[in-house]
Order: sequence, then structure tokens, then C-alpha cells
Amino acid sequence: MALRLDNQGFSDALVILGAAGIVIPAFARFRVSPVIGFILVGLLVGPAGLGSLVPHAPWLYYLTISNPESIEPFAEFGIILLLFSIGLELSFRRLWAMRRLVFGTGAAELIGSATLIGIALHMLGQGWGGAIGLGLALTLSSTALVLPLVGTTSPVGRGAFAMLLFEDLALVPIIFALGAMAPTASDEGWVGIAGVALRGGLTVVAMYLGGKLVLPRLFAQAARTKSPELFLAASLLVVIVASVATTAAGLSPIVGALLAGLLIAETEYHSEVEVMTAPFKGLALGVFLITVGMSLDLRLIAKNWDMLLLAVVGVVAVKAIVTYLLLRVAHARRGVAAETGLLMGSPSETTLIVLGTAAQAQLILPSTASFWQTVTAIGLTITPLLAKAGRVMSRRIEARSGELPPAPEADGDTGRTVIIGFGRVGKMIADMLTVHGQSYVAVEADIDSVGEARRAGYPVLFGDVARAELVDRLNLPAARALILTMDDPVLTVRLARRIREAAPDLPIIARARDMAHATELYRAGVSEAVPETLESSLQLSEAVLVDLGVAMGPVIASIHEKRDELRQVIRREAQLQREPRIRRLRRLGEQG
Repeated sequence: MALRLDNQGFSDALVILGAAGIVIPAFARFRVSPVIGFILVGLLVGPAGLGSLVPHAPWLYYLTISNPESIEPFAEFGIILLLFSIGLELSFRRLWAMRRLVFGTGAAELIGSATLIGIALHMLGQGWGGAIGLGLALTLSSTALVLPLVGTTSPVGRGAFAMLLFEDLALVPIIFALGAMAPTASDEGWVGIAGVALRGGLTVVAMYLGGKLVLPRLFAQAARTKSPELFLAASLLVVIVASVATTAAGLSPIVGALLAGLLIAETEYHSEVEVMTAPFKGLALGVFLITVGMSLDLRLIAKNWDMLLLAVVGVVAVKAIVTYLLLRVAHARRGVAAETGLLMGSPSETTLIVLGTAAQAQLILPSTASFWQTVTAIGLTITPLLAKAGRVMSRRIEARSGELPPAPEADGDTGRTVIIGFGRVGKMIADMLTVHGQSYVAVEADIDSVGEARRAGYPVLFGDVARAELVDRLNLPAARALILTMDDPVLTVRLARRIREAAPDLPIIARARDMAHATELYRAGVSEAVPETLESSLQLSEAVLVDLGVAMGPVIASIHEKRDELRQVIRREAQLQREPRIRRLRRLGEQG
């Protein structure tokens, strides 16, 4: 039987794979977030974009997605895999430690935001039933977008995850409650909520006990086959069975996916499972983001831009303020609370589900549901921008507040070493300087890293070295040495060139990614450039030679000789690249 390549499934697959393999890397070159990239692709190829031109240009059929419903199951599977991967990163012990944040702050955030939004909408003329439904819908935030942006281990990620987890747990009770509020509903709706709670609790307990017994044996058998395909099949089987089980009990499938991840995280196979499922999660999440873009209609947005803008700003403001206040009550730092508030400000993909339920229950009109669906799509689109704005605000707030230990003076000591960048490399250098009694000060742009370092006793300044005024405050011409450890090759070269012009005699030692980057750094004026690939190769060579029985002394001597030889090669290459430029400048000077 021959496959037909002109059906809708192949056409949609072509668009999705083209976006993942061609369009998104192109966006990345211009530093556009993949989240925004996928949404823009959905806007372009959807029914309101190029899809509207298919009747006039039939060849566009192969470059568009005319039926968004056809790819929604893959989008939902992406969200399920996201929660599964989050579960793999957690543990039951950590989840239990977060119980107060989940059921305290998370519940208060949901109820508080929904109440304020509902009251505001009722004051604008919406009936109480519709106002409650809209308040609950718009309060929900996007798990699929928020957690990939901040993770679950950072202070912002922990707070966001706790609130998102409670929202995911509350989704099905919210849907049942809205059904019970319908004008034609009876008391059976509230009985249904109690039944869901009972069935859901029993299902979770059964899955926990069964998973403890079955999962280690299942993955052990898959591992013995040494077949990646069988291991992947076992992983996906666990995710799907867990999601189906919680769905049958009346809970959300993402609760089952999270629980499956938590159970596998307790086994020794969690790292392999995470690696196996990562590509599927990324592609399926991309499909979800494309569906978000497809729900946007630029003509409708242009027609109602003022009302839509007011609605988006209002929802984000209410949720951000409520989240900020609750996290401050929970003793979170001001910067963390502000960043989390902005990040959680947008509505969620689950908002669309609750809006549909409210419309079906006749609590809101179909036109009202359509308006707020557009607001939700716009909110999802701007979530990465809100995350970036939150990081900037957090840095400014915490830099001005007194919550961190006192910062060292930027220009008080003229005989110390300056370390720019205080990640793992910068911290190791600081420890070695301390061992040998050398004074130093470090500069770091990540406020969380600054706070942790200061509390551990390291003299670290908060600041962005891309700003010229901060570099001037460091009084670098009077420093003993400068060490650049940032993981941004372009910024490192630019900063080295600027500092060399200001301090011609300052020793500058820079971390380089590879030999090509080291050549650029030597051209920029650094004294020493240390390529990571070179040092790792030399260390591997040393370990191999020692294990083969070669004496340590000759091995160390040969390693030093090889290092010096390669450094001379890099320096000569930098000099050869610099000389044509010098001759060109001299020639231009003679002509002038």
C-alpha cells in the first residue's frame, strides 16, 4: 500500500519539523527566544496567517496548518512530558519539604488573584457566576512556559513551581465547580467534586505503592536488553499509563505524569530516562507553542487593541502584586518575589480549558470567552518578555536593598586581584587565591549567585560588567591582575579590549572556550588565554600516561612543554592576524 504524501498529516509534519530544524535556529542567531519563535511560526502558518491565503494560492497548503485541532493531542503530550521531566528532577522528600509553600502560598495565590479579578469583572458588569469563572481561569499560570524559563531549583523556580503545582492539582475541581454553578445544574456537581477527591487520592496512593514495586523491575529488564528502543518504550509506557490512570480518576493527566517522574526519580535509572525523553519533550512543547500562535488573529487584535491591552495589563498587574505580597509574607527576598510575580502574571494554556467550561456551563457568553482566549494567547506570547523584565527588576531591587550581606568596596584596595564572573570557575580561582594569601574582589551579574557567595564569605560585587561605569569603579589600572571567567566569548573579547586600552600594563588572564577564541583574546590584548578544550585534553593525556605506568615527573614535564608549545602557536597565530591590520592602519595614516 503506497503512502500518500499529499494528506494533511504529512503537511503538518513538514511545517512542524521545518520550524524546529530551520526557523528556530534562525531566530536563535538573532537571540530571539525559541518560545517566541515557535509562537511566531504558529501565527504565520495558522488559519489567520498564510492559511487564509490557501484558497488563492493552493501551494501554501504544504506550508500551513489549516486544522489546529489535528495537532492538539501532540501539544498536550508535550505538556505531559514536561511535567514528567520536572518529576524526574524532584524527589518525594523535596516535595514534602515544599508542602507549606504548595498548599499555603499556592492556595492563597489562586484564591486571592481569582477573587480580585472576579470582583473587578463584576464591577464592570459581568454576572457573579461568570466573574468567578473568569477569575479562576485567568489566575492560572503556564507550567509549560514558566518552568523551562527558570527551572525548579532557583529561588524563583521554587516559588513558581509550588504555585503552579497547586494550580495543576486544582484544575479538575475548578472544572467540576463551574459545572455545578451552571444555571441548570443540581447538587450532583458538588457531590462529583467530593468523589473526584476520593478517587484521586486512592489512585495516587495505589500508583505510589505499585510504582515502588514495579518500576525498578521494569527498568532493570529494559536495561538488561541494552536496547535504547526498549528503554524508551518503557519510559513512555510509564508516562502514558500514569496519565491515563489519573485521568480515569478525574484528575488532570499532568498530575499522573508528575507522579510518574517522581517515582522514577527514586530509582537509579532516572538519568537515562531523562536523556531518552528530552527530544520528545522539546519537540512536543514546540507543537504546543505553535498552537498558541495559531490562536492569535492579528485582524481581531488590531480591531480591539485598546481593550485587549487593558485586559492583559490588568490581569498581569493583579497576579504580579498578589504573588509578590504572598512571597514576601513567606519571607522571600524582594527581588525574588518581584521576579516571580511578573513571571506568573500571564494566563495559562489551562485557562483556555476553564474558559471553555465556563462557556459550556452558560456562565459567560461565547463572545466573552473568545475575547479572553485572545487575551490568554497574548499573555502566553509575552511570558518570556515578562521573565526578562522580572530578572532586570530583581537585580535592581536587590542591588539597592539591604537584604544581602554588605558588598565589598569596589575601589577601596589598590593591590588586589579582580575576578569578573563568579561561577564554578571563578569560585575555584578565589579559593586558590585565598589558600595562597592573595586578596581579591569578584564581580557577578547574577544576584542569586552574589547572595549565596556573600553569605559564604566571598567578597563579591553585584554588577553588569557590560556597563562601562562599573568597570571604571573597579579602578583596574591599580589592580594586581584581572581574571575573566565569563561564559560569554563575545563579551569577554570586548571587555578585554576595552580594559587593555584603559590599563596597558595590567596582567589579564582570560578563560577561553577553544584555541580560536584564545587567538581572539590575544589579539584583544590579554596576557594569558586558557582554552578549556586544551586544558581538558592535557589533563586527559596526563591521566592516561600515569595509568599506563609512565613516571609522574616526566609526564608533568611533557605536559608543561606541550602547553607552552601550544600557547606559542596561539600567540603566533594572533600576531599574524594582527599584523595585516597594523600595516593597514599605518598605510591609512600615511595617506591621511
